Amino acid sequence: MSDLFTYRKRVITSKDIDYLAKLIADNPQKSRNALSIMVCREWNWTQLNGVLKDGVCRGLMLKLHRDGFIKLPARKQPFTGGRQSQQTIRKPDIDTTPICSTVKKLQPIVIKQVRRTVHEKLFNSLIEHHHYLGYTQPVGEHLKYIIFSAERPIACFAFASAPYKMLHRDKFIGWSSETLERNRHLLAYNSRFLVLQWIHVPHLASHLLGKCSRCISTDWQEIYQHPIFWLETFVDTERFKGTCYRAANWQFLGHTSGRGKYNKTQKQLTSIKAMYGLPLVKNFRKILCES
Repeated sequence: MSDLFTYRKRVITSKDIDYLAKLIADNPQKSRNALSIMVCREWNWTQLNGVLKDGVCRGLMLKLHRDGFIKLPARKQPFTGGRQSQQTIRKPDIDTTPICSTVKKLQPIVIKQVRRTVHEKLFNSLIEHHHYLGYTQPVGEHLKYIIFSAERPIACFAFASAPYKMLHRDKFIGWSSETLERNRHLLAYNSRFLVLQWIHVPHLASHLLGKCSRCISTDWQEIYQHPIFWLETFVDTERFKGTCYRAANWQFLGHTSGRGKYNKTQKQLTSIKAMYGLPLVKNFRKILCES
């Protein structure tokens, strides 16, 4: 048995490749999703809260398929990259009467974590139909928030697992590649932030960022059995100035190169993003850099 490479903290060996090839051959009618669940159960490949890492497993199997190590069955459904069409996510039936007010007059403002609740479909539809990026199903650990005022939704947040390597963040925290690998799950990435376009309330966005930062670690602990000590996000500089993040005490860390995740050239292919980070505790460096 020889080690081939490491994928998301798991060392992949030649024995693993043989197991996957035999599993696929023995279950020709199984979908890729079903196969990944079988693999996770066999390997005990789970998150800290015991949930199977079947999304990560599918990524591994796809890599091995593309590299010629195994041959996956044909997809039963077209690949959408996590995107669902607007036909499958219905437009939300909500009150769109404009609100022109102040943060004080909007009170009480209630922030609800809605993943795995009856409000999750409402969150998905609000993001799909009112956020410029639309809705994409997150992979890995993630939370979804809807903010209500007088029972009306006024804003949404989504937080997901943080990107693996980010030069500006990693330099700011000061961790090594080993501690990054070990402690990255203690970070969360703000992947969506939406204040509905008919809500006109000065300083609301920064107020909501502050409220969310005070509850997210407890919410993450409840679902994933571990806290969060750092938040981060990217702001598209061609669309936004990042004012609300700065007003909420998020720190500017630097700009991306605009080359994109998979671009192997030196050319700018995407818009420049400004990266912001927010420590949730004073001793965040000590915690995140612990071996």
